Amino acid sequence: MTKIEKEMSDEEFFVYRMQQIEQMKDKTNFYPNKYDVTHQFSVLKSVASEFEAGNKGTDQVRSAGRILTIRGHGKLYFFDIESDDVTIQLVVNKGSPEVYRVADFIRRGDIVGFQGACGKSKSGEPSVFVDDLKILSPCLRVIPSSKSGLKDSETIYRKRHLDLLVNKDSKERFLSRTKIISLIRNFFASKDFVEVETPMMNIIHGGAAARPFKTYHNDLKLDLYMRIAPELYLKKLVVGGFNRVFEIGKNFRNEGIDLTHNPEFTSVEAYFAYADYQDFMKITEELLGVIVTTMKGGLKFSYEPKKRGGEKGDVTCNKVDLDFTAPFKRLDILEEINKELNLNLTGESINHSLDELIKAAEARNLVIEEPKTLNRVLDKLIGEYLEPRCINPTFIVGFPTIMSPLAKEDRNRKGITERFELFVCEKEICNSYTELNIPSVQKERFLGQIAAKEAGDLEAMPIDEDFCKALEYALPPTGGWGMGIDRLVMYLTNAANIRDVIFFPAMRPEN
Repeated sequence: MTKIEKEMSDEEFFVYRMQQIEQMKDKTNFYPNKYDVTHQFSVLKSVASEFEAGNKGTDQVRSAGRILTIRGHGKLYFFDIESDDVTIQLVVNKGSPEVYRVADFIRRGDIVGFQGACGKSKSGEPSVFVDDLKILSPCLRVIPSSKSGLKDSETIYRKRHLDLLVNKDSKERFLSRTKIISLIRNFFASKDFVEVETPMMNIIHGGAAARPFKTYHNDLKLDLYMRIAPELYLKKLVVGGFNRVFEIGKNFRNEGIDLTHNPEFTSVEAYFAYADYQDFMKITEELLGVIVTTMKGGLKFSYEPKKRGGEKGDVTCNKVDLDFTAPFKRLDILEEINKELNLNLTGESINHSLDELIKAAEARNLVIEEPKTLNRVLDKLIGEYLEPRCINPTFIVGFPTIMSPLAKEDRNRKGITERFELFVCEKEICNSYTELNIPSVQKERFLGQIAAKEAGDLEAMPIDEDFCKALEYALPPTGGWGMGIDRLVMYLTNAANIRDVIFFPAMRPEN
């Protein structure tokens, strides 16, 4: 890049580059349909490294990549070129006029194909000495320098392609995400679970307490909802004889956006016939043990979240030491609330204790937004008194029936369900319960949700008659489980914001 080009703005460079291409388009095809690659960069570098400085071989190699840096020295051009995170040097000699003409046109960021022989430059740098050079796709914009990095968070999230090109730590984070998902998939496959897919658009939004996104199907002429959870479909598969199923996929919830919430997120859900929530506690501990050990080299590691986009680059937030050694700690909801509020609530009395709970909460200056339903009040108390104690992996158990419309009642405690939520760093990452498989009770629970919705709770579940009928064909005793993948990836990659582990997070339009 010339001195004049370096002083250009992005838009000025775009116009200038387009003019260059227009002038040469009759002589050069800047966008060929294909380029045959014979060697990966890792192989090129390995072969080149075997030579002595200043020597090269005779075997021809062909490959392609993106230009990172350009240096001119006398009759030579030196290019650093990258592909698959491997960088090698190209050496172009002015003695080849046609090749040199192409080299003279190349700018940083261009995708080029090359042919030549491997060797080492006089300074000992593994190189390819180029005999043929072609531009495969010119870069028309200015790519930020990898030395200074891309720091502006708005640009990072809106233009992920630039983030990945410039910030290598970002690319590593997404490669880690892919590895974590593979570990989850392989774990369940090793236990004879069958991976399945269920609909993304539903006539009824069910399987979780959340507000849905609504769409319309022109041919069917009806409203549909983007799924908030695949749960009800997966349980239908268990009714149909798939005793162990799991699904990794997207869910959509029309909720706020913050450091740990995105309206489109990835989860894994699994259902295990003839098992219960206690079995899934053990499975959770085992799965997370495998993932954490693989990614971190052991069960203990430090979570040092890095906030993106500071004026001087990423900013490290408070460090947290985590320990995923099993068994994980457990906290019982009513036991802890009774201690904190000096009450004596039980599963049987909780349904008649709304006023008492509101009074006790307000006496401690807790703000509970309308509608002040029992479910919302309990959720507020859990968030205030239990979740802050869940830094290391902790199972919160003992959920009252009112909070768990799809869970089976505890075999030993009336008014309590067999359910757990796993929290790490005060945030939920897993939810599991022994599935309710009694059709009449399930329908009664759904009716209770309708009452909550009429009271103003927009996250209450609607009644799903088709699911209730499916239960009438007999759902075996079943354990169900789900885990949010995005949050887990955050903890394992030191991300402070969920947007850092989602390739293309939800954003307002720039204009």
